[in-house]
Amino acid sequence: MEVLTRESEIAAFKECAFVPTMGALHEGHLSLIRMAKKTNRPVVVSIFVNPEQFSPEEDLDTYPRNLEQDCAFAASVGADAVFAPSVETMYPTAPQPIALPDAATMPQLEDACRPAHFMGVCVAVARLFDLVQPAVTVFGLKDYQQYLVVKQLIVQEENRWKNLKILGAEIIRDEDGLAMSSRNVYLTTEQRKQSLGLHKAISCTTQNDMVETLNTYGLDIEYAVLRSSRSLLTPIDGEPVRALVAARLGNIRLIDNAEVQP
Repeated sequence: MEVLTRESEIAAFKECAFVPTMGALHEGHLSLIRMAKKTNRPVVVSIFVNPEQFSPEEDLDTYPRNLEQDCAFAASVGADAVFAPSVETMYPTAPQPIALPDAATMPQLEDACRPAHFMGVCVAVARLFDLVQPAVTVFGLKDYQQYLVVKQLIVQEENRWKNLKILGAEIIRDEDGLAMSSRNVYLTTEQRKQSLGLHKAISCTTQNDMVETLNTYGLDIEYAVLRSSRSLLTPIDGEPVRALVAARLGNIRLIDNAEVQP
């Protein structure tokens, strides 16, 4: 497996299957790489902790980083290359804002809690797509709103990345039901028990029950909503419905979601 850092090096992998990550790889990320392998294209995994999607009070400086371990994990499931660009390679000039897709501006979801987050995500993803020029990209459904944002961004910029397809990989969970996340390593034993409230909440069929469950587990709720799986708007009869939750345990922020039958 190759480890690439420069723009000139990544050009050889044009039309690949591309898995963008911020590193700290775990089994959830590896499931994305396995899905990418099934496309029968060379698989490129990017590792870039994007400063543009962190607000000043968030954990950019302490976000887990271990490139050597990440490369070993990526190689273990068949990645052909890891692309680990520097901030200077990603942003040789000041990052330019991009028109946000509709899914990035939904009330009471990620954009309400993290106002600059999706602008940072879109700027970074657009730059990575420009550099890598993939044929297929794989995103995890744990960050469900982000998946829809990127899906809409690809449609919005269709002349920029012609025929680029996005695949959504299902959430990978530990045996206790907790969705795998790079931030799970921060949880104490007691917090780990409390965090299971997220998984319990997304099995509820009303928003009131979701809130009550999160409160029972002592979680500081940011949102707990039922939305259309297609648009993230209030669902109408017959539409698939998704439960989405975000909550904090001290400084640790966790999210989860699942399709439900209300």
